[in-house]
Amino acid sequence: MMTNLLIETTTVTLESLSEQVAAQTLTYNNIWMMLCTAFVFLMHLGFATLETGLTRSKNTINILFKNTIIVCIGVLLYAAWGFNLMYPGADFAGQFFGFAGFGISEPLTAEGTLDLAYNGGYTYWTDFLFQGMFAATCATIVSGAVAERAKLGAFLVFSIILVGIVYPITGMWHWGGGFLKEMGFYDFAGSTLVHSVGGWAALVYVLFLGARIGKYNGVTKPIEGHSIPLVTIGVFLLWLGWFGFNGGSVLSADPELTSRVLVTTFLAACIGGISAILTSYAYTKSLDVTMVLNGILAGLVAVTAGADVVSPLNAIIIGAVGGILVVIGVIVIDKLKIDDPVGAVPVHLMNGIWGTLAVGIFSMNPDHSFMTQLIGVASIGAFVVIVSTVVLFIIKLTMGLRISAKEEMEGLDMHEHNMDAYPDFRN
Repeated sequence: MMTNLLIETTTVTLESLSEQVAAQTLTYNNIWMMLCTAFVFLMHLGFATLETGLTRSKNTINILFKNTIIVCIGVLLYAAWGFNLMYPGADFAGQFFGFAGFGISEPLTAEGTLDLAYNGGYTYWTDFLFQGMFAATCATIVSGAVAERAKLGAFLVFSIILVGIVYPITGMWHWGGGFLKEMGFYDFAGSTLVHSVGGWAALVYVLFLGARIGKYNGVTKPIEGHSIPLVTIGVFLLWLGWFGFNGGSVLSADPELTSRVLVTTFLAACIGGISAILTSYAYTKSLDVTMVLNGILAGLVAVTAGADVVSPLNAIIIGAVGGILVVIGVIVIDKLKIDDPVGAVPVHLMNGIWGTLAVGIFSMNPDHSFMTQLIGVASIGAFVVIVSTVVLFIIKLTMGLRISAKEEMEGLDMHEHNMDAYPDFRN
């Protein structure tokens, strides 16, 4: 009898210990995910300062307004239907479209209590907020590309479609268990699902808008931004935020995997900056700090698709190619007379594509193939381009896309907002 009692006591003790360990693991995972959510949120300030610095001071308030209101709109749309459109549940596995209903609510256990072990390591609310931060990022990519000549109302309508419909549907195709997931397509943290989606939308929007006045009058005329210090601050904020962007995409506080992801992410950023300035110097014979900064972002975008499945050495290769691509991209789109004030298309679209395809080349997982990655890139690109074209065409016919020449010359701040960011200094 004493033996049985001892066995029962030991069993209870082990079960209690197991429950304590599980509770601690949940807490650690949840804290890490919330911290990463805060880092990704900080990236929106990075986008705001980067775009502001690369444009003229007379459009500062317009840039800041767009980057602020996008976060508000994006997260509300994600709560209203976007989250359930992107993650519709197992019933829609392998499909093109699914919807779990409007609104957000905590899933319950069979006993009717809150399911604290949601998704195996963090709460439902943490998951929603983390994913919501990603959703708003798409439109901020577009914001910089169309800066200084896009009507604010038209931009906001387009952003609602992009964040509320386009992003969740394409996200569902992979992260939500859709047909790309079934095919074996892989995008760890969003080189395609976030950056290329925003990049494709930005490219279509820029083509509809045309160039800023004076940019391509016979010869290409550089239109310089008003604050390189703001640009630098923005890039470092984005760089810091990427620790949450990629580190949080592990979806746990797993020490080995999170550490590895942060290392590959940081290495790709560093080499991206170096390869960009070397490439730029070979072409222009000048040490352009904006090329270093865009090279860092290019390396970050490129490694995002495979940060957890590539070696540190291969992350360096991916980032190096990314830095070269961003310089080539800036030069090429300028020659094609495509006016992108912040380099959004070379940074986010070109390197989003490259980084996603690189998974098929460098991944340590033998199940990842180049052709599957290519199919994923092409299908998402086609969908975004088609929807963006239709939406922008309708907006152009109804609201109009571009401000008047007088408004553009005098600046959006005074005409769209009746405010001046720098009353004592304008360019």
